Amino acid sequence: MLNITKKKEGSNLEFALEGRLDTTTAPQFDEQINAEIEGVTDLTMDFAALEYVSSAGLRVLLSAQKKMNKQGHMVIKNVSEEINEIFNVTGFSDILVIE
Repeated sequence: MLNITKKKEGSNLEFALEGRLDTTTAPQFDEQINAEIEGVTDLTMDFAALEYVSSAGLRVLLSAQKKMNKQGHMVIKNVSEEINEIFNVTGFSDILVIE
């Protein structure tokens, strides 16, 4: 299960994720990003309450990063040790901006 909270102010968009970003929930998150990303120059993802990211979730993050490379900046913050390990093992820590 994944709870997604979004906050949009002008060209800033923030998503806070709680739960698991996996094969079941990744399409839902991808849809929300695509519905909101138009005109966004600063995209922030708060992973403080995110427990797990699967390869499907990583694909969504990569897709969002590619879009934001063309129109602005994307940051992922409050990453847990477990998810940071996933980013390191997969090489995503070199692609994503993690604070």
